[in-house]
Formats: sequence, structure tokens, C-alpha cells
Amino acid sequence: YEISTRDWSSDVCSSDLAGARGHRGAQAGEALMSGAAKLQARRCALQAMYELDQGAGADSLAGVLADDADAASDAQALEHGRSLAAMAWEFRDEADAALADLVSDWPVHRQPVVDRNVLRLAVYEMSRGGVPHALAIDQAVELAREFGGERSPAFVNAVLDRWWKRRGGGA
Repeated sequence: YEISTRDWSSDVCSSDLAGARGHRGAQAGEALMSGAAKLQARRCALQAMYELDQGAGADSLAGVLADDADAASDAQALEHGRSLAAMAWEFRDEADAALADLVSDWPVHRQPVVDRNVLRLAVYEMSRGGVPHALAIDQAVELAREFGGERSPAFVNAVLDRWWKRRGGGA
């Protein structure tokens, strides 16, 4: 796998997780957002999770990514992204365990940072965040396409689809 060289700070986002709202706040915030704003929030969440995975602490993330939220919708996406990242990060071990036997050739420590955090985010959203599986998988594939390597979208799609079907989800 290759990691995209995309400039992580080019999007509207900040990864200051200290003020992130809890699980219910993440759901409530998403319900009021447009589809584009929801994707933007997921971008922010992924960026924050990437930094956390690289060893940044939640308290030290302020200013790691650019915070150029101009409009109210940008600020809402930013806040939702912070909350989503905090919750998905909190349940990352649960997501890793849920996917472990599906990716035995690519255990978590061998997966590219982007891929494993896209998977963690999607599993959190489907299992605890109340996001419909089709939407969560579609958005995860989009994030993998945008930030991951050439094979990331197919990898993420296959793993999440198998996980969902194994849980008893339909097509």
C-alpha cells in the first residue's frame, strides 16, 4: 500500500479534541448537517485520528491541522468531526478486534495508518453511531480514495462489506 501525499492541513479541520462532545452529541450534530458537511466532518475526524495514531495526544492536537472554518457550516462540520474522532478513537480496540479475523493477512499494525483509521471510523459509525451501513461504507470508501493509497478503496470496501454481512446485515 502507498500513503497519499495529500496535504492533511488543506481541509477545514482542527483536531483539538479536548472539547469534543460525547456519543449523543455526535449523532445529534450529524442529524442537522448536509451530506457535504457530513463528509467534511468525517474528513476532520479521520485527520484527527491519523494524528492520534501517530502519537499525538488529544491535548496536544490543537493547531496540528489548519482551522480555517469561515462559515457556520464549516464550524459545525469541525465540531462534529472533533466529536466523531473522539468517540471512534475511544472504541478503536473494539473495531480492531471486530475486524481482526477478516484481515488476518493485514493485521492492524501492518495496515496503512489511513486505512486502519478509515475502518475504525466506519465500524464505530455503523455499530455505535447509528449511521446506515450503506452510507458509512460509501463514505469510508470515499475517504480511502481521497487520503489512502491506490488499493485503499477496494480494501476498505471489501473489509467493511464482509464485516457487515458477517454481523447479519443484508446487501
